[in-house]
Amino acid sequence: MTLRLDAINTGYGQVQILFDLSLEARPGEILCLLGRNGAGKTTTLKAIMGLLPLKSGSISLEGQSISDLPPHLVPKQGIAYVPQGRRLFTELTVAENIEVGLMTRGKSAQTRERVLSMFPRLRDRLDQRAETLSGGEQQMLATARALCLEPSVLLLDEPTEGLQPSMIALIADTVRAMRDEGKAVILVEQRIEAVLSLADRVAFIENGHGREVVETSVLREDPSLLQKYVGI
Repeated sequence: MTLRLDAINTGYGQVQILFDLSLEARPGEILCLLGRNGAGKTTTLKAIMGLLPLKSGSISLEGQSISDLPPHLVPKQGIAYVPQGRRLFTELTVAENIEVGLMTRGKSAQTRERVLSMFPRLRDRLDQRAETLSGGEQQMLATARALCLEPSVLLLDEPTEGLQPSMIALIADTVRAMRDEGKAVILVEQRIEAVLSLADRVAFIENGHGREVVETSVLREDPSLLQKYVGI
């Protein structure tokens, strides 16, 4: 399903962060949001999830508006969100966190098994409380919980932050697998090497404004836009 943002304006209270931002995430594609700290990347994901009300503009999924949905109903449309910092239910076990994901859209044990097959380390830790997991394992669990929705759109905010290389590779493989299954993926990622290896297109955000959207192949050949919008 195609997720479209049309000229959205939003922010926190009286402080406006996004200004007429437009984006399109397509099925079978990884779209990366790039920009300096404070540019509005995380705010964009929160707006999609209904966590920030729009002042104007619209957000639609496959042509149907989701702009006015309360936050708890957005995941039921098939939009899964892995926020920065993971936001697990730390006092619950791995199994219970996964169950929360399954309950969101009424998914079955078959979905649970599929997700655990992608993250076999979690199967060995089902009875552990989430707070006892390593940082990499917590990121696995946050991602697994999101995939329990069987989403058509997956939003990930800094999924490789603070992880060791083996965990980064696993998360990257998972993101590619979702794209190959026809999901639309929106990725916020600061590691340029990860962006260039994962993304199909890159949307630059500067001070809450949408700037250029380019194919990743263009950036590989001419990295000047990275210098312009990210300072790298």
